[in-house]
Amino acid sequence: MKKLLITLITVTSTLSGFSQDGPEGVLFSSLEDANRLTQAYMNPAMKGLIYSMNSGWYHTAKVHKKFGFDLSFGLNGSMIPSKDEMFTLSNLTSVNQPSGTITSATVGGSENGGTTATVTFQEEIGGINTTYTGTFDMPGGIKEDLPLNAVPTVFIQAGVGLPFKSEAIVRFIPKVGSDDVKGSLLGFGLKKEITDWFGPLDKTPLHVSLLASYTNMNVDYDIVDDNPGDDIDIQNGKVDLDLNSYTIQAIASLNFPVINIYGGVGYSGGSSSLDMLGTYTITYNGTLNQRTLNNPLNLDFDASGFRSTIGARLSLGFFKLFADYTIQEYNSVNAGVAFSFR
Repeated sequence: MKKLLITLITVTSTLSGFSQDGPEGVLFSSLEDANRLTQAYMNPAMKGLIYSMNSGWYHTAKVHKKFGFDLSFGLNGSMIPSKDEMFTLSNLTSVNQPSGTITSATVGGSENGGTTATVTFQEEIGGINTTYTGTFDMPGGIKEDLPLNAVPTVFIQAGVGLPFKSEAIVRFIPKVGSDDVKGSLLGFGLKKEITDWFGPLDKTPLHVSLLASYTNMNVDYDIVDDNPGDDIDIQNGKVDLDLNSYTIQAIASLNFPVINIYGGVGYSGGSSSLDMLGTYTITYNGTLNQRTLNNPLNLDFDASGFRSTIGARLSLGFFKLFADYTIQEYNSVNAGVAFSFR
C-alpha cells in the first residue's frame, strides 16, 4: 500500500483535498478566522476517525487459552450525521463583513457545498495598519467519495491469550506511505474475562469480559506548491496530525459451535491535534500587499460518548467472519475476518 496502507485513506484524501482548496483560501482571512474555519470544516473527519479507531477490538467475549492467538483484518466506518454536513460560523472578524457569518460544507458535505467568501480586515505590521481585501472559496466535502458517508479505517490486529483468563491485543502499522504522505499507527488492548464472577454462568455458552484499549495514529503530509505563480507562496509546507483514541467496555457473547452473538456497552473517546507548518506568503488582489504567516494553523479536536454494540460471528473452524453495528454519536459499522487458534 502506497498511501498509508488503506487505514489512512480518509486522512490522506481529506488533507490532500483541503491542502489544494482550503489553506489557499482560508489563509487569506485573519489568522483567528482561518483557524476557526479549518476547525469547522475538518471536525467531522476527526470525530469519525476517533470513533472508527475505537471499533473492531473484539468479536467475542471469550478469551484465548494461554498462548492461544488470533489475527484479525477488518474495516470500520463511522457515519457522519446529516447535521454535520454543513457548518455555520458567526462573529468572524475578517470574513463576510459586516455580518461576520458564513455557511459552508464540512468535509462530510457535498463536493459542491463550498461557498465563496469576501475578506476585509486590518493588521498592524511595524506600527502601520494595513488593510487586506479579497475573496476565497471554501472547499466542498467528500461525501460523494465515502460509501454511507462513513469515515473508514482499516485495522490489522493480533490477540494472544495470557494467564488469569486475560488477552492482550495489538494493532500496529509501521511508518509507511509515499514521498508526500507518511503515517503510522499503534494500539493496545486488554480483555479480561469475568464469567466466573457470576457463579454457574461459566457452565453456559455465555461469556462476559471487560475491555480497555488505546490507539495512537500519526500522519505527516507535505504540502506541495503546485501553483508557484498564484497568490500564495508555500515554503516547507506540512501538515502534522496526531490522534489518540480510547474505549472502555463491558462485553458479552453467546458462543455456539458455528454462530456467535456478541455485544457490548461502554464509553469511547479521543482527541487529535492538527498543525499546519511552514511559511506562507499571501498576495492580495495581485498587488504588492502581502502577508507572511509562519505555522499558521494549530487545531485541537475531541469526541466522546457512550456506545452500545451488537454483532454476530460465523465460525468455520479456525476461520471467522464477523460484523457488528455500534450506536453512538457517529454510528459505526464494522466487518472483518479472523484466523483464530485457541
